[in-house]
Formats: sequence, structure tokens, C-alpha cells
Amino acid sequence: MSVILQVTDLKKTFRLGSESIHALDGVSMEVHAGEFVVIMGASGSGKSTLLHLIGGLDLPTSGQIAIEGEDIASMSDRKRTLFRRSRLGVVFQSFNLLPTLSAVENVTLPALIGGSRNGDMHSHARDLLDSVDMGHRMSHRPQALSGGEQQRVAIARALLNDPALLLADEPTGNLDSHHAEAIWTLLRGLVDKQNRTVIAVTHEPIGARFADRIVVLKDGKIVGAINDSRKLDASLVATRYTELAR
Repeated sequence: MSVILQVTDLKKTFRLGSESIHALDGVSMEVHAGEFVVIMGASGSGKSTLLHLIGGLDLPTSGQIAIEGEDIASMSDRKRTLFRRSRLGVVFQSFNLLPTLSAVENVTLPALIGGSRNGDMHSHARDLLDSVDMGHRMSHRPQALSGGEQQRVAIARALLNDPALLLADEPTGNLDSHHAEAIWTLLRGLVDKQNRTVIAVTHEPIGARFADRIVVLKDGKIVGAINDSRKLDASLVATRYTELAR
């Protein structure tokens, strides 16, 4: 499989008064096309910072982030914004759906903001909602949908432009265990059935076990990986994670 993401010696430092906080301290990793990678770590380990840098939502202090061979860290703000819009899909914990729009309107919104007036976009959005089992709810507004249904709409929206990478930041953090399991199953299905490349951040072993590989962060550094996570149940994932993060 080809390498779709190459992160090299990535560092991110924040200033807190006179103190320097090293959120990331020399992180290097690669992700292959069609791979499902989960990043795990305790609060403050740097996992969300890493995902935000990969998504072009922030800039590193130093290091490289190459997606499809392009170093997004060296791009201008405008070029990085356009690259993120066209090649990356991002799913957030809080869904970020507009309450006044229906599900299908929320899915098409990024294309409209980008200036697209493609008449087929609405049809494409309907197909995406069908693919995440939301075809029967596409005319409903977010307040009429459960948390799990809202996250499915958010995932469909993230897939609108056929992104090279789908990034998910604690995608089940606001869901109960039943709906969380369904979302992890959906993400796994996108990898297996559509050859999507997914990188997710989570602290939940029950979700991490759906990944092909788990990368463990501690104090801004990668301290190890669990390469056979799909063969493990949640308790064994938790045990291995604890051993690595000690």
C-alpha cells in the first residue's frame, strides 16, 4: 500500500507565561492508503494536537506533514485551506451541524461555501446519507435526530469531496455505548468497503479495537504501537495500552 501520510519529527510548543509546553516532541509516523489508525493517549498526551496539525487546523513549531506527497506545513494559509477543503474530511466530537438545516443541507454545505453550484451535489449528498444508513432521515433537522444519527450526518458531510484522509477527533465522545459501537462499526466499514483511509483519536479501548493499528502517545512522544488490535477484545487493548503508556 502507498504511503498517504508521512509525519516527520513533528514538534509543537505552546507558551504559557514564561513556560514552554511541548505538546508534541519529535513525532514521526506514516499511514498507508486504506489503513485505519487510531491514536490513543491520556489527556494532555498530544493526540488531539497531532490530529489538528495533520488536518491543517494548526501549524507545527517544526517538522513536516506530507499528505499525498505535499507538505501542508509549508503551504500558505490560503493553499492549506483549499487543500483541507478538497483533500481532507474532519469529524468532530460535537457534530457541528447547523440546527436550521436538514441533514442533506448540512452535508452539501461545505460545497456551497466553497462556491460549488454543481447540480449533482444534492444527489451526491443523498447517496452519501444512504451509505451511512441515513437516507430515511435526510430531510430531518439535527434536533430531530439522535446523537448517533447526527454523527452519521457529520461523517457523510466529511466524505462529500472524496477526501484522501478522514480524520475523526473523539467521534463517539458524546455518545452512549450502543451508538458509539455503531459509529466505530461504520468507520470500519468505510475502510473495508470503500478503501477509505481513517485516522481517529480516542481514549476508548472498545473503539480502538476496530483499527488496524493503534499508535500510543505519552507526553508528546510516540511510546509504542499495537499492531494486532483487531484480534484483541477491549480489555486486552486496554491492558496493552496501559503497558505502553506507563
